[in-house]
Amino acid sequence: MERTLEQIYGEDGKYRKRYEHLFARFQEEWKGDMAEFFSAPGRTEIIGNHTDHNGGKVIASSIDMDTICAAYPNGSDRVNIISEGYEEVVMVDLFPKEKGEIKDPDINPTKALLQGLFEGIRNLGYQVSGFDAYISTDVIRAAGVSSSASLEMLLCAVVNFFFNKNAMSCLDYAKAGQYAENHYWNKASGLMDQLACAVGGPVLFDFSKDAVYEKLDFSLDDMGYDLIIVNTGKGHADLSKEYSEIPSEMGAVAERLGVKQLSEVSFTKLLDHMQNVITNLHNDRAILRALHFYEENRRVEEVAQAIRNKEEEKLLALMQESGSSSWKWLQNCYVAEKNTGSESFYPAWKEQKIPLVLALTEIFIRQTGRGCCRVHGGGFAGVIQAVIPKEQTPKYMEFIESVVDKDRIYKMRLRKDGAVRVLLKRQ
Repeated sequence: MERTLEQIYGEDGKYRKRYEHLFARFQEEWKGDMAEFFSAPGRTEIIGNHTDHNGGKVIASSIDMDTICAAYPNGSDRVNIISEGYEEVVMVDLFPKEKGEIKDPDINPTKALLQGLFEGIRNLGYQVSGFDAYISTDVIRAAGVSSSASLEMLLCAVVNFFFNKNAMSCLDYAKAGQYAENHYWNKASGLMDQLACAVGGPVLFDFSKDAVYEKLDFSLDDMGYDLIIVNTGKGHADLSKEYSEIPSEMGAVAERLGVKQLSEVSFTKLLDHMQNVITNLHNDRAILRALHFYEENRRVEEVAQAIRNKEEEKLLALMQESGSSSWKWLQNCYVAEKNTGSESFYPAWKEQKIPLVLALTEIFIRQTGRGCCRVHGGGFAGVIQAVIPKEQTPKYMEFIESVVDKDRIYKMRLRKDGAVRVLLKRQ
């Protein structure tokens, strides 16, 4: 897909300077006078927390933070990338002798991810050749807005344009990104992050049907609300175990019901066989997480219908209900186990920044009477999402600054476009 600056950002001047700076840096670093430009956004999850990996439903949207690049083929079998703010040049051999898994301490994690991405693209039957790129991003890291997926989808757009005549679909992009994270980052991710960044705009996803999706006509701005992402502070160093336990526990319940994923069996069947599952599984948390899965799917469908019917109050109420379910049933708002990796054996459950900021936000919303809040993304540490009336946003941000540094509070907007080639009009 090709879009102009005005189509993507709503204006030209401010963003043209950003791309002109990008091209100047590309020329300086790679000594080339020709380049094409690309953009891929970050993403936010509207509703559908931890359902995609069991074939569930999600509503997510791209946001107005993006990763951009200037790139051009170099005629080799190597991809060379410089990211603004980082001195190291990431050089990725497209046909390496060894797999660069992130578990290898000598492998740059970005290099490992990109090696996996390009391998994933080739596995899907597409071509990848060498190119040089200079990249800049304003997608905040460690804030649940998928900075890694934004990078992956950006480079898929580059490869698609230069080497595949735009034959790759958004689903192809997402599958390549998922392959990289599953096999090179050892992260049990689904397709939601990548697809939301690739497709763009508010989108309803159904992952029970090979990621069928429908774009939705939805704008918080038009409703008179701001979307606020609050990074509640530094989380635990390694949450891979906590993240992986959610799909594995949901899968364990599904297995007791004779299937691989919860989407393959009805909610009624789980309720009918509840006592048998309880007796044989010996894991009440897994059952609670399965209950969250089914109820969250229901909420996603109801939110989609509320969007179509312009039922704004119902939409916000369902988003709040989703947040409560993540907190109580899914249980991904803090780490419950002892942090044995710490020298002081600091009990992990004492650090509950997400519940604390959610509690304070709920108090603020109750006092003002409008809005909602929920855990954002993977959870366990880090980020919440708040939807606040525009006239109350300054007060909320001032209020929450009492416990969170102001540079960790971000106001953002939903974006209509996903991963695109950017057309710059000559001046």
